Amino acid sequence: MTLIGVLALQGGFAAHAHMLHGLGADVREVRVPEDLSGLDGLIIPGGESTTMTLGIEREGLAQPLRAFRGPVFGTCAGLIMLDREHLGMMDIEARRNAFGRQVRSFEADLAIAELDGPPLRAVFIRAPWIAAHGDDVEILASVEGHPVAARQGDVLAVAFHPELGDDTRLHERFLASCNGGRG
Repeated sequence: MTLIGVLALQGGFAAHAHMLHGLGADVREVRVPEDLSGLDGLIIPGGESTTMTLGIEREGLAQPLRAFRGPVFGTCAGLIMLDREHLGMMDIEARRNAFGRQVRSFEADLAIAELDGPPLRAVFIRAPWIAAHGDDVEILASVEGHPVAARQGDVLAVAFHPELGDDTRLHERFLASCNGGRG
């Protein structure tokens, strides 16, 4: 069975764990470096990026996270944590709260390049967007001309919260990459 770690220092880790369990994966909450051992993949959830950064520093997780070699999926604040300024696991620059504060949260139907079927209903809460990216980054979806989903190798980042909806396709796609394929 696939073992997925979910960074569980702060934020929406429980909703990701619930969705992953529903898809048949085993889940381990990652709080210290030792929790990364033996994982097939890792999710960095949404939450508050400053608080998450402090927790990563406090637990000595920055370098072990950078050294993780399986597929990684970052959502909302997880996208921020993956960028050049934070963990540097993806060649992107995130703009925090890019769409506005909490009262400007919204939902949108997104056509995501790697997903078949209807658009995915995406929940944006104090969401970032990708302000800049390197040549190796593939943009998968945009809102109002701003990239909100991208992939670079085995690292997937989205500016929204797929774990808050009923559509499991992004998590299914992530699990497929953890099992050695993309589909």
